[in-house]
Amino acid sequence: MTFLNNRPEVDKSWTLFLDRDGVINVESVGSYITTWDEFKFHDGVLSAMNKLNQVFGNIVVVTNQRGVGKEIMTLATLKEIHANMKSVVAENGGRIDKVYSCTALSDADHNRKPNIGMGHQAQQDFPEIDFKRSIMVGNSMSDMEFGKRLSMHTVFLTTKYQPVEMPHDIIDEQFSSLNDWAKALMATEMVG
Repeated sequence: MTFLNNRPEVDKSWTLFLDRDGVINVESVGSYITTWDEFKFHDGVLSAMNKLNQVFGNIVVVTNQRGVGKEIMTLATLKEIHANMKSVVAENGGRIDKVYSCTALSDADHNRKPNIGMGHQAQQDFPEIDFKRSIMVGNSMSDMEFGKRLSMHTVFLTTKYQPVEMPHDIIDEQFSSLNDWAKALMATEMVG
């Protein structure tokens, strides 16, 4: 595996794992996105998803959604939000192959990040997924821990928290947004 500026050279054998809130859409800090009307894409995300679609073999979303477990919203509404999100991304030339969500209340639940259950679900659905040829992009330490527990390359987005001092034990790269990272990745791909 070749690294250029600490970044692996990515091709269609690679899988992109994305967190949802704060990565794809604007996060409702301290609350939940409970309807499609409340869902707002982050600036540049649709353009980023178009770029990332050209590079990665699989693109999946792994998201903790405890609002369902708390009965703040229904599972049907969550599925509707995700169907609409996938549809808008596709209309703009991007792709999300599947969305995995953990609605459990307990942090001990196997599927709740940083636990790795959603990663294994994705690998069951897409057996070609190799975690060592995967990148996890998220905006929380639990996302980074999830990625590292599965031996992924990790990208921390500072959409919710302050930038961390680099180098970091569980963060390989850090950017201010998905779009900024996608642009940097595409620049690397053109050089490589």
